[in-house]
Amino acid sequence: MHIFITGGTGLIGRQLCKALLADGHELTVLSRSPASVQAKCGAGVHAVSSLAQWQPGQTFDAVINLAGEPIVDACWTARRKQILWESRVTLTGELVRRIAAAEHKPAVLLSGSAVGYYGDRGDAVLDESADAGEGFAAQLCKAWEDAARVAESAGVRVCLLRTAPVLSNDGGLLGKMLPPFKLGLGARLGDGKQWMSWVHTDDYVAMTLKLLRDGRASGPYNMAAPQPVTNAEFTASLAAALHRPAPFAAPAVLLKLAMGERASLLLEGQRALPGKMEAAHYRFAFANLADALRDLLGK
Repeated sequence: MHIFITGGTGLIGRQLCKALLADGHELTVLSRSPASVQAKCGAGVHAVSSLAQWQPGQTFDAVINLAGEPIVDACWTARRKQILWESRVTLTGELVRRIAAAEHKPAVLLSGSAVGYYGDRGDAVLDESADAGEGFAAQLCKAWEDAARVAESAGVRVCLLRTAPVLSNDGGLLGKMLPPFKLGLGARLGDGKQWMSWVHTDDYVAMTLKLLRDGRASGPYNMAAPQPVTNAEFTASLAAALHRPAPFAAPAVLLKLAMGERASLLLEGQRALPGKMEAAHYRFAFANLADALRDLLGK
Protein backbone atom coordinates (compact mmCIF):
# COMPACT_ATOMS: atom_id res chain seq x y z
CA MET A 1 0.00 0.00 0.00
CA HIS A 2 0.94 3.63 -0.41
CA ILE A 3 0.35 5.22 3.00
CA PHE A 4 0.20 8.93 3.84
CA ILE A 5 1.43 9.69 7.37
CA THR A 6 1.31 12.84 9.48
CA GLY A 7 3.50 12.93 12.57
CA GLY A 8 5.80 10.35 11.05
CA THR A 9 8.97 11.91 12.46
CA GLY A 10 7.75 11.73 16.08
CA LEU A 11 8.53 9.06 18.65
CA ILE A 12 5.68 6.76 17.59
CA GLY A 13 5.82 7.67 13.93
CA ARG A 14 9.48 6.73 13.52
CA GLN A 15 8.91 3.24 14.91
CA LEU A 16 5.76 2.80 12.85
CA CYS A 17 7.50 3.88 9.64
CA LYS A 18 10.22 1.28 10.19
CA ALA A 19 7.60 -1.45 10.62
CA LEU A 20 5.63 -0.33 7.56
CA LEU A 21 8.75 -0.22 5.40
CA ALA A 22 9.68 -3.70 6.59
CA ASP A 23 6.23 -4.83 5.43
CA GLY A 24 6.95 -3.43 1.97
CA HIS A 25 4.68 -0.39 2.02
CA GLU A 26 5.40 2.89 0.24
CA LEU A 27 5.30 5.89 2.58
CA THR A 28 4.72 9.61 2.17
CA VAL A 29 5.29 11.66 5.34
CA LEU A 30 4.06 15.18 6.03
CA SER A 31 6.74 17.20 7.82
CA ARG A 32 7.68 20.83 8.35
CA SER A 33 11.28 19.66 7.79
CA PRO A 34 11.01 17.39 4.75
CA ALA A 35 14.79 17.20 4.33
CA SER A 36 15.04 15.29 7.62
CA VAL A 37 12.35 12.71 6.87
CA GLN A 38 14.49 9.99 5.32
CA ALA A 39 17.04 10.16 8.13
CA LYS A 40 14.29 9.81 10.74
CA CYS A 41 11.82 7.55 8.96
CA GLY A 42 13.85 5.50 6.52
CA ALA A 43 15.46 5.58 3.11
CA GLY A 44 13.02 5.87 0.26
CA VAL A 45 10.28 7.59 2.27
CA HIS A 46 8.71 10.47 0.35
CA ALA A 47 8.28 13.80 2.12
CA VAL A 48 5.86 16.69 1.67
CA SER A 49 5.81 19.94 3.61
CA SER A 50 2.15 20.83 3.14
CA LEU A 51 -1.21 19.11 2.77
CA ALA A 52 -1.72 21.32 -0.28
CA GLN A 53 0.75 19.02 -2.09
CA TRP A 54 -1.86 16.22 -1.93
CA GLN A 55 -3.57 16.71 -5.27
CA PRO A 56 -6.97 15.10 -5.99
CA GLY A 57 -5.48 12.81 -8.62
CA GLN A 58 -2.91 11.33 -6.26
CA THR A 59 -3.77 7.94 -4.76
CA PHE A 60 -3.10 6.86 -1.18
CA ASP A 61 -4.43 3.53 0.03
CA ALA A 62 -4.41 4.48 3.73
CA VAL A 63 -3.82 7.51 5.94
CA ILE A 64 -2.27 7.48 9.42
CA ASN A 65 -2.70 10.76 11.29
CA LEU A 66 -0.37 11.13 14.30
CA ALA A 67 0.43 14.85 14.10
CA GLY A 68 0.21 17.06 17.17
CA GLU A 69 2.44 19.45 19.09
CA PRO A 70 3.67 18.02 22.43
CA ILE A 71 0.98 18.70 25.02
CA VAL A 72 3.08 18.70 28.20
CA ASP A 73 6.20 20.58 27.11
CA ALA A 74 4.99 24.18 27.52
CA CYS A 75 2.56 26.11 29.72
CA TRP A 76 -1.02 26.21 28.53
CA THR A 77 -1.28 29.87 27.73
CA ALA A 78 -4.11 30.93 25.43
CA ARG A 79 -1.64 30.94 22.54
CA ARG A 80 -0.28 27.48 23.43
CA LYS A 81 -3.80 26.04 23.60
CA GLN A 82 -4.46 27.48 20.15
CA ILE A 83 -1.29 25.83 18.82
CA LEU A 84 -2.30 22.48 20.35
CA TRP A 85 -5.78 22.81 18.82
CA GLU A 86 -4.51 23.77 15.38
CA SER A 87 -1.93 20.97 15.29
CA ARG A 88 -4.60 18.38 16.05
CA VAL A 89 -8.14 19.49 15.26
CA THR A 90 -7.50 22.01 12.49
CA LEU A 91 -4.91 19.84 10.75
CA THR A 92 -7.18 16.78 10.93
CA GLY A 93 -10.05 18.77 9.44
CA GLU A 94 -7.87 19.82 6.52
CA LEU A 95 -6.60 16.26 6.11
CA VAL A 96 -10.16 14.94 5.93
CA ARG A 97 -11.02 17.55 3.31
CA ARG A 98 -8.10 16.29 1.22
CA ILE A 99 -9.37 12.74 1.65
CA ALA A 100 -12.87 13.75 0.55
CA ALA A 101 -11.51 15.56 -2.51
CA ALA A 102 -9.39 12.61 -3.65
CA GLU A 103 -10.52 10.94 -6.86
CA HIS A 104 -9.48 7.57 -5.39
CA LYS A 105 -10.13 7.71 -1.67
CA PRO A 106 -8.05 5.78 0.86
CA ALA A 107 -9.73 2.76 2.39
CA VAL A 108 -8.90 3.71 5.97
CA LEU A 109 -7.93 6.61 8.22
CA LEU A 110 -6.17 5.76 11.49
CA SER A 111 -6.30 8.96 13.50
CA GLY A 112 -4.56 9.81 16.75
CA SER A 113 -6.23 10.61 20.04
CA ALA A 114 -5.33 9.86 23.66
CA VAL A 115 -6.71 8.19 26.77
CA GLY A 116 -6.92 11.75 28.08
CA TYR A 117 -10.23 11.74 26.17
CA TYR A 118 -11.81 10.32 29.32
CA GLY A 119 -10.61 13.08 31.66
CA ASP A 120 -10.03 12.37 35.34
CA ARG A 121 -12.28 9.42 36.23
CA GLY A 122 -10.74 8.23 39.49
CA ASP A 123 -10.86 4.43 39.88
CA ALA A 124 -13.47 3.89 37.15
CA VAL A 125 -12.54 1.19 34.64
CA LEU A 126 -12.78 2.76 31.18
CA ASP A 127 -13.46 0.88 27.97
CA GLU A 128 -14.12 2.46 24.59
CA SER A 129 -17.81 3.03 25.35
CA ALA A 130 -17.04 5.55 28.13
CA ASP A 131 -17.98 9.19 27.50
CA ALA A 132 -15.53 12.05 27.05
CA GLY A 133 -14.44 13.75 30.25
CA GLU A 134 -14.09 17.36 31.32
CA GLY A 135 -11.14 19.71 31.02
CA PHE A 136 -9.06 21.05 28.16
CA ALA A 137 -7.19 17.83 27.31
CA ALA A 138 -10.38 15.77 27.19
CA GLN A 139 -12.23 18.28 25.05
CA LEU A 140 -9.22 18.59 22.75
CA CYS A 141 -9.27 14.81 22.20
CA LYS A 142 -13.02 14.80 21.57
CA ALA A 143 -12.79 17.57 18.96
CA TRP A 144 -9.82 15.76 17.37
CA GLU A 145 -11.85 12.57 17.06
CA ASP A 146 -14.93 14.41 15.78
CA ALA A 147 -12.83 15.98 13.02
CA ALA A 148 -11.54 12.54 11.97
CA ARG A 149 -14.98 10.92 11.99
CA VAL A 150 -16.11 13.26 9.19
CA ALA A 151 -14.12 11.02 6.82
CA GLU A 152 -16.75 8.31 7.36
CA SER A 153 -19.18 10.38 5.27
CA ALA A 154 -16.77 9.93 2.34
CA GLY A 155 -16.95 6.16 2.74
CA VAL A 156 -13.61 5.85 4.55
CA ARG A 157 -13.16 3.45 7.47
CA VAL A 158 -12.01 5.39 10.53
CA CYS A 159 -10.20 4.07 13.61
CA LEU A 160 -9.49 6.42 16.52
CA LEU A 161 -6.29 5.64 18.40
CA ARG A 162 -6.84 6.58 22.06
CA THR A 163 -3.20 6.30 22.96
CA ALA A 164 -1.80 5.78 26.44
CA PRO A 165 1.70 7.10 27.25
CA VAL A 166 4.03 5.08 25.04
CA LEU A 167 7.05 3.49 26.69
CA SER A 168 10.11 3.50 24.44
CA ASN A 169 13.88 3.45 24.80
CA ASP A 170 14.01 6.27 22.27
CA GLY A 171 12.63 9.18 24.31
CA GLY A 172 9.07 10.02 25.27
CA LEU A 173 7.86 9.47 28.84
CA LEU A 174 10.78 7.26 29.85
CA GLY A 175 13.24 9.68 28.31
CA LYS A 176 11.99 12.39 30.66
CA MET A 177 11.85 10.15 33.74
CA LEU A 178 15.10 8.22 33.50
CA PRO A 179 17.64 10.95 34.41
CA PRO A 180 16.26 11.68 37.91
CA PHE A 181 15.38 8.03 38.56
CA LYS A 182 18.89 6.90 37.65
CA LEU A 183 20.20 9.34 40.25
CA GLY A 184 17.91 7.90 42.91
CA LEU A 185 15.73 11.02 42.80
CA GLY A 186 12.57 9.40 41.50
CA ALA A 187 9.33 10.67 42.99
CA ARG A 188 5.67 9.82 42.89
CA LEU A 189 3.39 12.63 41.75
CA GLY A 190 0.96 13.97 44.33
CA ASP A 191 -0.53 11.15 46.37
CA GLY A 192 0.37 8.64 43.64
CA LYS A 193 -3.14 7.21 43.56
CA GLN A 194 -3.95 8.41 40.05
CA TRP A 195 -4.10 5.66 37.44
CA MET A 196 -1.55 5.48 34.65
CA SER A 197 -2.37 3.65 31.48
CA TRP A 198 0.71 2.82 29.41
CA VAL A 199 1.76 0.80 26.37
CA HIS A 200 5.06 -0.65 25.13
CA THR A 201 6.06 0.83 21.77
CA ASP A 202 6.21 -2.66 20.19
CA ASP A 203 2.59 -3.33 21.14
CA TYR A 204 1.50 0.09 19.92
CA VAL A 205 3.05 -0.52 16.51
CA ALA A 206 1.64 -4.06 16.29
CA MET A 207 -1.87 -2.88 17.23
CA THR A 208 -1.71 -0.10 14.64
CA LEU A 209 -0.70 -2.59 11.94
CA LYS A 210 -3.58 -4.85 12.98
CA LEU A 211 -6.10 -2.00 12.65
CA LEU A 212 -4.63 -1.05 9.30
CA ARG A 213 -5.12 -4.56 7.92
CA ASP A 214 -8.48 -5.46 9.51
CA GLY A 215 -11.26 -4.15 7.28
CA ARG A 216 -13.80 -4.75 10.07
CA ALA A 217 -12.06 -2.49 12.59
CA SER A 218 -13.58 0.95 13.14
CA GLY A 219 -14.30 3.48 15.87
CA PRO A 220 -12.25 4.15 19.00
CA TYR A 221 -9.60 1.81 20.35
CA ASN A 222 -7.79 2.16 23.67
CA MET A 223 -4.15 1.75 22.66
CA ALA A 224 -3.11 0.69 26.14
CA ALA A 225 -1.75 -2.35 27.93
CA PRO A 226 -4.34 -4.43 29.81
CA GLN A 227 -2.71 -3.84 33.22
CA PRO A 228 -2.72 -0.12 34.09
CA VAL A 229 -1.02 0.90 37.35
CA THR A 230 -1.20 3.78 39.76
CA ASN A 231 1.47 6.45 39.66
CA ALA A 232 2.90 5.11 42.92
CA GLU A 233 3.13 1.63 41.40
CA PHE A 234 4.74 2.99 38.23
CA THR A 235 7.28 4.90 40.32
CA ALA A 236 8.16 1.83 42.36
CA SER A 237 8.43 -0.39 39.26
CA LEU A 238 10.74 2.00 37.43
CA ALA A 239 12.94 2.43 40.51
CA ALA A 240 13.12 -1.33 40.98
CA ALA A 241 14.03 -1.87 37.32
CA LEU A 242 16.91 0.59 37.73
CA HIS A 243 17.90 -0.76 41.16
CA ARG A 244 17.56 2.72 42.61
CA PRO A 245 15.47 4.14 45.47
CA ALA A 246 12.58 6.50 44.76
CA PRO A 247 11.84 7.92 48.20
CA PHE A 248 10.36 11.26 47.26
CA ALA A 249 6.94 12.72 46.46
CA ALA A 250 6.28 15.80 44.36
CA PRO A 251 3.47 17.61 46.20
CA ALA A 252 0.42 18.36 44.10
CA VAL A 253 0.38 21.98 45.21
CA LEU A 254 3.93 22.54 43.94
CA LEU A 255 3.19 20.86 40.61
CA LYS A 256 0.15 23.09 40.16
CA LEU A 257 2.17 26.21 41.01
CA ALA A 258 4.92 25.22 38.58
CA MET A 259 2.81 23.91 35.72
CA GLY A 260 -0.58 25.55 36.09
CA GLU A 261 -3.48 23.86 34.32
CA ARG A 262 -1.32 21.30 32.55
CA ALA A 263 -0.43 19.74 35.92
CA SER A 264 -3.70 17.86 35.42
CA LEU A 265 -1.82 15.63 32.96
CA LEU A 266 0.32 14.38 35.86
CA LEU A 267 -2.14 14.48 38.76
CA GLU A 268 -5.21 13.07 37.03
CA GLY A 269 -5.43 9.67 35.44
CA GLN A 270 -7.34 7.12 33.42
CA ARG A 271 -7.76 3.42 34.11
CA ALA A 272 -8.26 2.59 30.44
CA LEU A 273 -8.49 -1.01 29.24
CA PRO A 274 -8.07 -2.23 25.63
CA GLY A 275 -11.43 -4.00 25.48
CA LYS A 276 -11.94 -3.84 21.72
CA MET A 277 -8.38 -4.86 20.94
CA GLU A 278 -8.62 -7.89 23.22
CA ALA A 279 -12.02 -8.76 21.70
CA ALA A 280 -10.24 -8.76 18.33
CA HIS A 281 -7.86 -11.40 19.79
CA TYR A 282 -4.80 -9.19 19.93
CA ARG A 283 -2.19 -10.79 22.22
CA PHE A 284 0.01 -8.29 24.02
CA ALA A 285 3.75 -8.88 23.97
CA PHE A 286 4.02 -6.76 27.11
CA ALA A 287 0.92 -6.81 29.31
CA ASN A 288 2.88 -6.35 32.55
CA LEU A 289 4.76 -3.14 33.38
CA ALA A 290 7.73 -4.90 34.98
CA ASP A 291 8.25 -6.99 31.84
CA ALA A 292 7.95 -3.92 29.62
CA LEU A 293 10.51 -1.96 31.64
CA ARG A 294 12.89 -4.93 31.78
CA ASP A 295 12.75 -5.19 27.99
CA LEU A 296 13.20 -1.50 27.32
CA LEU A 297 15.88 -0.79 29.88
CA GLY A 298 17.84 -3.82 28.77
CA LYS A 299 18.11 -2.53 25.22
